[in-house]
Amino acid sequence: MQNKILLETGTGEVEILEFVINNKHYAINVIKVKEVVDIDNLTKLPNCPPSIAGLILCRDEIITLIDLKYIIENKKEYKEKFKTIICEFNKLRVAFNIDSIVGVHRIAWDKITKPDEISANSLVIGNIVLDKKIILLLDFEKIVTDINPSTGISEDKVVQVNYKDRSHIKIVLADDSDLIRRLLKDTLTKAGFKNLKLFNNGKLALDYLYERVDEKKDKFMEDVDLLITDIEMPQMDGHTLTRKIKEHPILKRLPVIIFSSLITESLRHKGQAVGANAQLSKPEVGDLVDCIDKYIVS
Repeated sequence: MQNKILLETGTGEVEILEFVINNKHYAINVIKVKEVVDIDNLTKLPNCPPSIAGLILCRDEIITLIDLKYIIENKKEYKEKFKTIICEFNKLRVAFNIDSIVGVHRIAWDKITKPDEISANSLVIGNIVLDKKIILLLDFEKIVTDINPSTGISEDKVVQVNYKDRSHIKIVLADDSDLIRRLLKDTLTKAGFKNLKLFNNGKLALDYLYERVDEKKDKFMEDVDLLITDIEMPQMDGHTLTRKIKEHPILKRLPVIIFSSLITESLRHKGQAVGANAQLSKPEVGDLVDCIDKYIVS
């Protein structure tokens, strides 16, 4: 049963890897983790930012090690041997140093809450209460993008889109990142889109779509032409959102583009399993506009 759940997609659950840095508990989505290894071959780089510890060699592959302890605690600490999380997202393979691993937990997305406005931290995308402690789900993509903006969506990529009048196209977009929503809105606006509805999680987007169906039945596409969704979102993830749409007798006609840093060749089957029409990695902003054009008849 355990293995069966692990293989399913769009169940509304996520597996997190809980780890510890300086006696504080953090988490990462297991889908981003390739392996956890002990490293003793760090090569320091000259004149590099303090957030980059150097290079490591893992299975004959050279990987950049980001000093997660420095990013979180603003302290430099080097050991001859340390535990490392090897990750893959945004078409990158990158490593992060940690102190120890607690374990893997399967939880529902709707049990992950976004930080409130008082405690909001740009590196934390969700709070998880487990075993009477708070675990902070970190935004690893932002950590990497802050170091090198070219690895993610940046202002430079926003301007590199071709404009034409697309004001008649009605798009619903779900992404929990305020930054990504703003940049995507800027991108799509520069490409000529005017009719955009933005939501910060999949549940809100689905509720809106259900409202359109309740009001207009088979004519719901008078109000929406296409959905763009992230995968990692509190309350409801993009895979679950896509599955619910594609299993709905009326909504299933709606084209769905999954736009996420988690789109890799090894994970693409997850989006296919829930019926996504297309899947793009987040750096591919220009390709997103082309993909929308493919599914919308002018």
